[in-house]
Amino acid sequence: MTDARPGRSRERTCIGCRKRSSPADLLRMTVSGGLVLPDADRRAPGRGAHLHPTTECFELAVRRKAFPRAFKVPGPLDVTGLRDYLAQRDNQQDVHAV
Repeated sequence: MTDARPGRSRERTCIGCRKRSSPADLLRMTVSGGLVLPDADRRAPGRGAHLHPTTECFELAVRRKAFPRAFKVPGPLDVTGLRDYLAQRDNQQDVHAV
């Protein structure tokens, strides 16, 4: 796929902190059946949204009710699976840091 704007790197906006970063620094998410699911491989079909994979950005997105807006769906979405994924990821990073 060719970049429509040569010389510019692709950036995405974190739905939590609203800062722009490269897609490699962000976690892509998708929605399936009202559940927000992590898409670490960036291959799931459908509309995606991006989030820094940190608890802080996740909590900001929840507080701002950013998930339904980002996915352009009405009503609340279940973010439990994403919360668990981020907690597990944090635990793995803590183990590797020791």
